[in-house]
Amino acid sequence: MKLTRRVLAALTFAVLSPLAAQSQELREVRISSQPALLGSVPFTLAEERGWWREVGLKVTITNFPAGAPQIAASKSWDVGYTGAVPAVLGAARFNLHTVAFSDDQSATNGLYVRGPNADALIRNPASLKGGTVFLTGNSTVDLAARMCIQKFGLARGDVTVRSMGQAEIIAAMSSGSAEVGGLWAPNTYTVEEKAGAKPLCSGKDAGVVIPGNIVVRAEWAKENPQLVARFLAVYLRAQRVMAADRRGAVAVMKRHYDTGGVNISEAAMNKEFDTRPMFDLAGQLTMFNRGAQPSRGDTTMNTIATFMKEVGSLRADEALPDPKTYVTDEYLKLIDRDPVLKAFANRSN
Repeated sequence: MKLTRRVLAALTFAVLSPLAAQSQELREVRISSQPALLGSVPFTLAEERGWWREVGLKVTITNFPAGAPQIAASKSWDVGYTGAVPAVLGAARFNLHTVAFSDDQSATNGLYVRGPNADALIRNPASLKGGTVFLTGNSTVDLAARMCIQKFGLARGDVTVRSMGQAEIIAAMSSGSAEVGGLWAPNTYTVEEKAGAKPLCSGKDAGVVIPGNIVVRAEWAKENPQLVARFLAVYLRAQRVMAADRRGAVAVMKRHYDTGGVNISEAAMNKEFDTRPMFDLAGQLTMFNRGAQPSRGDTTMNTIATFMKEVGSLRADEALPDPKTYVTDEYLKLIDRDPVLKAFANRSN
């Protein structure tokens, strides 16, 4: 009798894994997420492949429309995927720890321009002086826009900023009532394809790193470190598989986005992968490695926190959270020290 590669791998894992004894007694993990985002696609892939059960987990996933309500409800979940801004807010107010980064979103947060002056603005971004930018305030795209305006050689006061929701900005740019808008993916693809907008400047262009964050409730994680490690191993494996099989990943992404009510083209989905680098286990450990200096993760989150203080997302009486108190590679190292779990996390099929 011939065994398929997948069945053989599953049997091998069952024999070798210290988690095998838990397979009949699945441990519950409550996941919080946001729909129709690249960082939440691994949850759909893992569910379809049965990987949660394979590592002894029984997961429930609750989706939130945005980061603010997600973080406010953090007592109702254990681990989640969210943006960098809500991750800092969660650290400052709800004792949430960042235990991994989902992807680098720097290239997909930025300013877009449309209309008769679009090409002139792209050639000379400083001509934005005196103009108006529509963006969602106190968000990652707000940070990207601030850094872009600085890159253009302009002061914040040189540009009028109006805060609007992402859907409103798309509508305004599509109707021609807004010329410059700040957007994040997948909204960026919508304005490109449906409104003919062109990229003016991204966070990456302006030199700022904007990650997606995997966060956990610190109290729960302290009591359940192995569950955090298993969760992360599944997430990292899903990302490896997505990177190795683009065609299959796009198919999963389409199902995931459709469920979330987002309809973008296959070209846009491919652009998601092209512009948003993901981190494997080794890459994660490098991001978190402090050595004698602050880690890249520390520096990144400090930049986000400083921005939040400037815009008032953190109150004047709130101290900037020290990354060393909430950015930790403890659970990634648990994976790295466990040969079976490490092999699971590093698989690309």
